[in-house]
Amino acid sequence: MKNLTVKKFNDLYDEGKITSERLVEFYLERISKINLNAILEINPDALFIARALDRERRNGKKRSNLHGIPIVIKGNIDTKDKMQTTAGAKALEGNFANSDAFVVKKLREAGCVIIGKANLTEFANFVSFKMPNGYSRLGGQTRNPYGDFDTGGSSSGSAVAIAADLALLSIGTETSGSILSPSSMNSCVGLKPTVGTVSRTGIIPISFTQDTAGPITRTVEDTFELFKVIFGYDHQDPATYSIENSSFDSKIEIIHDLYGMKFGYTDQIFGWLDKEMVDIFLENLKRIEKLGGKIKKVEFKNLDKINNIEVLYYEFKLGINNYLKDKNLKVKTLSDIIKYNFENRDAIPFGQNILLHSDATDIKEGRYIEYLLNDKKYAKGEIDRLFNENDLDALLFPANYGAHITAKAQYPSIVVPAGFTEKGPFGLTFSARAFEESKLFSIALLFEKSFQERKLPDID
Repeated sequence: MKNLTVKKFNDLYDEGKITSERLVEFYLERISKINLNAILEINPDALFIARALDRERRNGKKRSNLHGIPIVIKGNIDTKDKMQTTAGAKALEGNFANSDAFVVKKLREAGCVIIGKANLTEFANFVSFKMPNGYSRLGGQTRNPYGDFDTGGSSSGSAVAIAADLALLSIGTETSGSILSPSSMNSCVGLKPTVGTVSRTGIIPISFTQDTAGPITRTVEDTFELFKVIFGYDHQDPATYSIENSSFDSKIEIIHDLYGMKFGYTDQIFGWLDKEMVDIFLENLKRIEKLGGKIKKVEFKNLDKINNIEVLYYEFKLGINNYLKDKNLKVKTLSDIIKYNFENRDAIPFGQNILLHSDATDIKEGRYIEYLLNDKKYAKGEIDRLFNENDLDALLFPANYGAHITAKAQYPSIVVPAGFTEKGPFGLTFSARAFEESKLFSIALLFEKSFQERKLPDID
């Protein structure tokens, strides 16, 4: 039952060689034996749910291709069950949600078995600049199954769980790199969708202009299958209004080469990489050329004007206050969380300078609008200019470097395993414009099948 995919699971199920209940037992056993701090807590009802879904399927009702498949979701996503939603923060301990997040409703409707909540960088990496990737006060330090490497953040547990085969599928969230980074560092496929294709209702927020949930899996096809399920309009999330009457394609368009397609890359971010990372990225550009794609170096203007998180400071304060206001917790505002942390110093071993900075903001300030418009102008505007002037099909980035640009533009990206360095696994990111996920899936699938860079970690 190791290293299953959605297709393999369904084939084995149809052959009578597997059940959902047996697979849940398999993953629970692995979670108990492989201690990477990837899982915050287990769903105590998972086996009962799997058993009921098996009964449905035996009676001829198959809800979707994900029927009976075990999945873990990031610990900042609400579930109306016996699990808490804490984002790893001690101040939110005891937060039992009164309703499922919209994305959780979609997963349950599709027949997924939510077996647990994944550890994460606390509050999706919005507590302290000193906090390491993959650490939360409640979950401890997530560890990379490939070795003594960074896990990436903030959806570290979601990616580690997939890499270590603790679940078949997982959900992460991203504001700026939080799906792409851990996916790259754990040799996974991760999709950061167009903002507004996946509802954020019931997810502890950072930014209402950048946040999105998205899949982290072992293959492009599995990422596609999971995205199909969570894609959809939610009347409670205005970001989804543009897809109210839309549905996602039922199959990936298979392409056999990249002839006629153009890809842009920039060396402006090479200063953030070591030589080995630059070299492996350039080798992957040659692979794109071998598949028939044309590579062109491009240049962003005024890139320095979006190398900041100012918008996030403003939006987090408003977002977390709105999230907390109706929760059965003693903390009702960001100020309350900060006060709790000062009174319980063990809750913040790395400090809380980001929380303090955010709490000092006022979204009514003109500077907020200035920062927001700059992000749109120098991220979305620049990406559009580069696509139009160079007739591009996609932009290419090494690992998650460049994720902040596409995140500020609200545009989609997919990362695929593309090799290994002395610092661990390394991914290649393909980015496109809004609602071009279908094109990204086709390109990423071709790259994945052509080079097959994912290797199993040596943990068994």
